[in-house]
Amino acid sequence: MQMLDKFPMEGGQKDPKQRIIPFLPGKILFRRSHIRDVAVKRLIPIDEYCKALIQLPPYISQCDEVLQFFETRPDDLTPPKE
Repeated sequence: MQMLDKFPMEGGQKDPKQRIIPFLPGKILFRRSHIRDVAVKRLIPIDEYCKALIQLPPYISQCDEVLQFFETRPDDLTPPKE
C-alpha cells in the first residue's frame, strides 16, 4: 500500500493501463494444520512478484520501501528448524 501511495501513477490510480507496479498476491486464510501447504502454494506468485518488483525502474526498485521489504532480519539468518 505504501508503494501505491508513493507512486500513484505507477500504481495505476489515475489510469489502470499505466500501472507498472505488480499486484501483490492476496492473503489466503487457512487453518493451522495447513500452514505449510499454503506457503508452498504462495511460493511461485510471491517469487514472481519479487522479481517484477526489482525489475522496475531504479527510482521505484531502489526506494526505501522496497529496500526495507528485502532487508535481512535476524530470523532470516537463523530460521526455525521446523
